[in-house]
Amino acid sequence: MIDFRLDDEYEALRKTVEEFARSEVAPVIGDLYEREEFPYEIVAKMAEMGLFGLPFPEEYGGMGGDYFALCLTLEELARVDSSVAITVEAGVSLGAMPIHRFGTEEQKQKWLPELCAGTALGAFGLTEPGGGSDAGATRTRAKLDGDTWVINGSKSFITNSGTDITKLVTVTAVTDVKENGRKEISAIIVPSGTPGFTVAPKYSKVGWNCSDTHELSFDDVRVPAGNLVGERGRGYAQFLSILDEGRVAIAALSVGLAQGCVDECLRYVKEREAFGHKIGEYQAIQFKIADMEVRTHTARLAYYAAASKMLRGEPFKQEASIAKLVASNAAMDNSREATQIFGGYGFMNEFPVSRFYRDAKILEIGEGTSEVQRMLIARHLGVA
Repeated sequence: MIDFRLDDEYEALRKTVEEFARSEVAPVIGDLYEREEFPYEIVAKMAEMGLFGLPFPEEYGGMGGDYFALCLTLEELARVDSSVAITVEAGVSLGAMPIHRFGTEEQKQKWLPELCAGTALGAFGLTEPGGGSDAGATRTRAKLDGDTWVINGSKSFITNSGTDITKLVTVTAVTDVKENGRKEISAIIVPSGTPGFTVAPKYSKVGWNCSDTHELSFDDVRVPAGNLVGERGRGYAQFLSILDEGRVAIAALSVGLAQGCVDECLRYVKEREAFGHKIGEYQAIQFKIADMEVRTHTARLAYYAAASKMLRGEPFKQEASIAKLVASNAAMDNSREATQIFGGYGFMNEFPVSRFYRDAKILEIGEGTSEVQRMLIARHLGVA
């Protein structure tokens, strides 16, 4: 029999993070969000809980857990706020995971303990101003000069890249061009503060206002040849594998946002009166909330299925795309319906649903757009 119940360890983690989100994040995040401030105190508390080290081995300072534990954590955090959740997701999946998966033992020993402890954050510089979904169109260049890489180019929309505790950005760069014109793309660690490495002022964003996002530029940035992550020329392929895992994580985050919309609406419809009745007594409202719960439940099953195959070591690329597509759609649809249920109050920033609405759209874009997910699913089915 298939059993979707969480075992005791997973459930204990879920409850712990749920309580943390309700007691520590919810009371302060609205004010931080409107001031567009990075939540350093919340990050420090999450670091103390070991959330940044969940899927990493204890020998590098991790918690010895797995990727599903991270997904459960992201879901519970995003039920309250997505900025906090994406800070953890990016710190783990994009900042530390490439080093864990592909780095040398020396790189792991040097960088992972701080990243797992949450006292430092890492970022991954893939997207470029003219690239977007076409990540293979990388223009940033890196050339070997003796035992030094010299990097020139720029990256855009890079999460966790400019905080006070950001220690590194792993950058994809063209390290050679073959005779057939095909680019050799490699991944290279650039420590924060390296001369020539400039972090632009933070973006003014529609949502995720407590998340740190910047454009980066590299002007003759010189780093040791030993900062190459993984095999030369495999940087793009390495990151595609990281993206598959990341899509499951983003699906979990999306489910959390979708569930948060249900949570807020259930509370509100029992308090708000219209025409002499609680609005929850009206079938139109009941049907909206029922549909919201159906979307959330379905999306949760989708990411559970993808995570299950991932943990068994089976191919899960299609399941990751399905989960990401279904869950991001659920988040967007639920946030829109929640705002509608709240009416004018849903348009006021003092209510969480307005924040959910602003945060939801990026989930259909980041880590592969909805169109890219459909393309990957169709390709897996052999449509073309």
